[in-house]
Amino acid sequence: MNLPYKPEYSGKVAVVTGGAGVLCREFAKALALCGAKVAVLNRTLSKAEAVVEDIKALGGEAMAVQVNVVDKESVRAAHEQVLASYGKCDILINGAGGNDPAATADDEFFSMDTLMDENKKSFFDLPEEGFTKVFSLNIMGTLIPTQEFARDMVANEHGCILNISSMNAFTPLTKIPAYSAAKSGVSNFTQWLAVHFAKTGIRVNAIAPGFFSTAQNAKLLWNDDGTPTARTGKIINATPMGRFGVPEELIGSVLFLTDDKCAGFITGVVLPIDGGFSAYSGV
Repeated sequence: MNLPYKPEYSGKVAVVTGGAGVLCREFAKALALCGAKVAVLNRTLSKAEAVVEDIKALGGEAMAVQVNVVDKESVRAAHEQVLASYGKCDILINGAGGNDPAATADDEFFSMDTLMDENKKSFFDLPEEGFTKVFSLNIMGTLIPTQEFARDMVANEHGCILNISSMNAFTPLTKIPAYSAAKSGVSNFTQWLAVHFAKTGIRVNAIAPGFFSTAQNAKLLWNDDGTPTARTGKIINATPMGRFGVPEELIGSVLFLTDDKCAGFITGVVLPIDGGFSAYSGV
């Protein structure tokens, strides 16, 4: 892995939730290459362990911790493991999140035909439990780890929290209302936390990735035969740079916002990383 620049994180402890995800595994590796001891927190332990092995192969130090970010006791137990092995948390990346097919509608625009078709899912067919699951994962999955690990930062009068928002927070995307609303909540919560902790020495920011093709959104972007969906065509046409982003292109922003020397007076920011999507009017 080639870092765009390399802040000095030796002696720091970084915690990354959702650490085995496509994007967050790259963040974890980057933090480790900067000298941080990285706790890779993930719901599936074996996936976290695979990331740790990659980090160790790069010469970094990391540990894998199983966690359910929407379960307070699970997060508390994970915190205790990190404290016992590495000490207090200096950097928290709240990377756990995502959408769920149950909270995804079939149509961009309402269609009476879809409503009348029992094999399709209209807005009126979206189940409450699907919405609840998406909100819980993204909102409570940010709240609970922050409540737990920010205790270390308050005690140290120093720390950095980085949340993962989305382009959905700026302009809600069609078909995925729960995810769009949840990420908007993450952005708002980021600003609230930034103000709340402003006098404690804790900075709180977020990045808002644009369109990155990952396993999580593959069904929306690619047909079974590998050809792009119509949705992919719309995304590329609405992105001035004319392509999807790649995970490595997020690393510079993550390191910048977590580096006190570069971003010591930056808090409450939600940074778009989107190839110009949020700036483009379409005309």
